[in-house]
This record gives sequence, C-alpha cells and structure tokens, in this order.
Amino acid sequence: MYILGISCYYHDSSAALLKDGIIAAAAQEERFTRKKHDTSFPINAIKYCLKSQNININDVMHIGFYEKPFLKFERVLSQHLEMFPKSFKTFLVSMPSWINEKLRVMRAIRKKLKYKGDVLFIEHHLAHAASSFLVSPFKEAAILTVDGVGEWTTTAYGIGKDNNIELIKEIKFPSSIGLLYSTITAYLGFSVNNSEYKVMGLSAYGNMDKNTNEYYKKLKQVIDIKEDGSFRFDMSYFVFHYADRMPSRKLCKLLDGPIRKPESEVTQGHKDVAAALQMVTEEILIKILNHINKVIKCPNIVLAGGVALNSVYNGKILKNTPFKNIWIHPDAGDGGTSIGAASYIYHSILGNKRNYVFRNAYLGPKFSTEEAKSFLDKNKIKYSEFKDENDLVKTTAKLIFDNHVVGWFHLGMEWGPRALGARSILSNPCSPEMRSILNQKVKHREKFRPFAPVVCEDDALKYFDCDTPVPEPTDFMLMVYPIKKEWHKKIPAVTHIDGSGRLQTIRRHQNPLYYDLIKEFGKLSGIPILINTSFNIRGEPIVCTPYDAYKCMMGTDIDYLVMDKFIIKRENNPQDMWDSEKYAKD
Repeated sequence: MYILGISCYYHDSSAALLKDGIIAAAAQEERFTRKKHDTSFPINAIKYCLKSQNININDVMHIGFYEKPFLKFERVLSQHLEMFPKSFKTFLVSMPSWINEKLRVMRAIRKKLKYKGDVLFIEHHLAHAASSFLVSPFKEAAILTVDGVGEWTTTAYGIGKDNNIELIKEIKFPSSIGLLYSTITAYLGFSVNNSEYKVMGLSAYGNMDKNTNEYYKKLKQVIDIKEDGSFRFDMSYFVFHYADRMPSRKLCKLLDGPIRKPESEVTQGHKDVAAALQMVTEEILIKILNHINKVIKCPNIVLAGGVALNSVYNGKILKNTPFKNIWIHPDAGDGGTSIGAASYIYHSILGNKRNYVFRNAYLGPKFSTEEAKSFLDKNKIKYSEFKDENDLVKTTAKLIFDNHVVGWFHLGMEWGPRALGARSILSNPCSPEMRSILNQKVKHREKFRPFAPVVCEDDALKYFDCDTPVPEPTDFMLMVYPIKKEWHKKIPAVTHIDGSGRLQTIRRHQNPLYYDLIKEFGKLSGIPILINTSFNIRGEPIVCTPYDAYKCMMGTDIDYLVMDKFIIKRENNPQDMWDSEKYAKD
C-alpha cells in the first residue's frame, strides 16, 4: 500500500511516500527548483518519490494534505475582519493566492497529478504530532507541537499511544511563540521563515542573565506567562495579524531602536535582544513541558513544529524537565508534515500497526557511480577515481587534516534542513582560522555564525557534556550541548562563543563511509571530529545533484569535491569560474 503526503503553499513544500507504513522516499521541493523555501505545489518532489519506487500515481491508494485549507481560511478572514480597515491592504494582497491556489488544493492534485483516488486533509498540528510520534521509537509518549500557526492552533500538547494520537490542549492564534520569534527575527534585520536560526546563534553573544538583560524584562511586559506555560500576548505591540510587516512601531520603541537594516552592523544591543528572545522562549517551553509531564505521566516526549528546530532549547530539555527520553522529527517544520499526513492516514485512520522507526534521513535522490562518472566525463571534468573505499577515506581525511575544504556528496540527499553527511561541506575543526574561511570564502555569510561538529556516537561523551545515553535527535543535528572545557582550544572552529556546539552524531550503520572518514581524521589529528556544514552557499538550498555540487564548488573556495568514488580538485585558474551554460545538468 502506497500513501503520499503533501505539504505546500506556505513555506518548505515537500512530498513523502509511504510503502506499507515505511517511508520509502521524501524530499523538499526547493532542492529541485533551487528556490529556497519554495512554497509551490511539490510536483518535482512527488515525481521523485514515485520514480524511486517505479510506480505511477494510480498506484497510490491515498493522498494526505497537511492541513485543512477552509478552516485556515476561516481564521484568515476572521483576523482581517476583526482588524478592518487596518487590514484592508494586506487582505487585498493575500486574497489572490487563496482564491487561485490555497483553496484549490483538491483541484491542483487532480489536475497536476491526474489522481482519482482519495484525498484526506489532516489538521496542521495533528500532522506535526504524527510526523514525530508515529515514526518515533516510543510506543507511548507525550507530544508537544509549537510553530507559528496552523489553522488556528499555535501550540498544542497531547499523548500518543500505539497508533493513536490525542491532542488535549491548545493555544490559538494570535498568541504564538513561533510568530514572536519571527517578529524579533525581522526586527533584527533577518528574513522571516528563513533566518530564525541565525537569531538563535546570535543569542549566545548577548547577555543571558535574566536579572540584568533589560530587553528580557521588556519582552516579559508584552507576554503574560502562567505557571503551566500557557501565555497570552499584549497585541497592542504586534501587527502580524493584519499588516504586511512584523515589528510594530510600539515594539521598536520598547526595544530602543528601529528595525536593523540588513547587512548593517550587529550591535551589542541587537545581540542582547536575541538573548532576551531565546530566554523568554526557553522559559515558556520549559514551563509547558513540566506541566505536560504532570498531566501525562510518561517518561517520553516527542516534539514537532518549527520551534522544535531550536536546538539550543532542545539540548536543555532533559536536564530541566522530568522527561527521560526525547525524540524530534528531523524536519520538524512544515516540510515534515508531509510525512505526518501520510503516517496519520496509514496508522491512525486505517489502523495499521506501526512497523517503522525513523533512523535514516537519507531519503532523497541518490546517484549511482555510473551516473556520477557520466556527469564528469560528459563535461570533461578532471577527477581521480578510487576503486578502494579505504583509499578514498584516507585521502579525504588527509586533505581535511591539511586544512582543505571538502565538498562531500554521497548516498541519498538528506531529509530536513540539516546536512548530515550526504550533502555536506567538511573541514578541520582544529584550525583556528577555519571558521572565518568557511563563513567568508565558502558560505558567504555572517561572521558570527557557528559551525556544527560531527562526531561518531561512540565518541560523543568524551567531548560533549550531553545526556546519557546520547539522545537520537543528535543524529539529526537537533540538539546543542556544551563542549567540555578541555577541548575548547583544541577544536576552536566548532566551539561557539558560549562553549557549545550543535552536535551531530553518526552511527556506522547509518552512513559507513562518513563514519569511517571521521575516525580516519581522528587518527591523524588525535580528535575524531569534523566540521560539518550544509553543501550550499548563502541564499541557496542544499545541493541535490552532481551538477548542483560541482556548480557550488566552482562558485566558492571549496578545494575538493568527493563525489561517490571520485575526487575532483577545484580549478585554480580564476578565469575558469562557473559558467552555467558550459556544463550539462544531466
């Protein structure tokens, strides 16, 4: 039985295909269109999913959509009517997309896919909950979903048991942690629904003392937080429910300044605002989790929704709540709901027993050795071929040890926003200069941005002050932990300003070549850790195809590209820069 899940029209469109309850394929539309956070109908992702199983759309029994459009439209109309005439401009701008796309999901599925079977619409936060619980290792767990807004809900908690999910309590729009985070993201001059993680990283540079951070005290003035974690906004400080901007003038005045202009200086005041936001977010979420634990007496917690990508907060959950075990969906935001919608249909509606645990994120397109070689030969690209994988690993480890930056292209493309060793850029964490090299010459991004360390799971406790046993969400780079002090100066390129690192662990059965590479680098350096950052440049999605990987290398200062069994050295001639017309994509 095949079930297809679809998420689209807001941000991070995606598609996922289940075969007898097991995720057979899943991908975000942005990776095919090369448009970051693509919102369009995920036709390319769907085609990939079907092709991966050699089936056509008529072999799919059910299609699940990740929310209920008419219920969401009811909320949109309600907020515009409530704020009329202030909302009139935004109303006029938003209506065409509703009339032409968002309310015509069924029509799009029928027309674009020529599908005649059943289409089921799953409530947004239920799709989030299903995306995490139904593929988790737990038979029973408490569930927390937190995002910007679904139809009406912004925060919900409940319980999952076997095939069933029940959401017990919810907080409704306009009070929303996700929208608060996005509002401050916009105030700090970063793009909404894209750069919230930058604010999270920036927060470590700010004053994290609640007693002395004045912006923390000011943010607490606009949010009424109860002991159970429930909260309500003073909406006189917010305009996101009716205007085409996020920070209001009143909020800007409260925060002592205008909206930061993009690319302008990031001041200490901006850093302190980011810190205040992170502290308020963590305070609310920890209160909610402690309350949930009292209501649902279960040692296991699963998280979903865009706020569950806040890895700084995730790393503190087990230390600050009674929960003993945690699981988080690798694509906790809207992209992950395509898996949630499909899983909810298969398990909770159709009643099929759970037979799958999500432990492998390499669900996207993969390319054979023959396909990689064909691309290189067709475009007359010079390469070295390694018949023996051990030689490939040893050569690559030596390149990284010698401070070269290496693009790493193997297996199927990762599911979710994090590169996990299939579409990664790898480099030496022991080099004091490597962070600035990567930020300025490769990633073309802000200097304050940290880089993630990747370590084999069996070595993690030696270097990181993390929970024991090491939680599985670290496999998906979803938890930040302190790096033990004795290693700070030895791995400066992955040690953030506060001494932490956004940890990725790898277990050999997930990605043997990647695991072996880290171990081999450890033999050379004495520290089996690598820098792992996503294989892309600022403003572009992670690479998908050999063409994307080679283009990215040639447009940056990546020194070498390891693609399957081949190592390609970047041309040093500055005149031989990337020309998109020069190379064949296929």
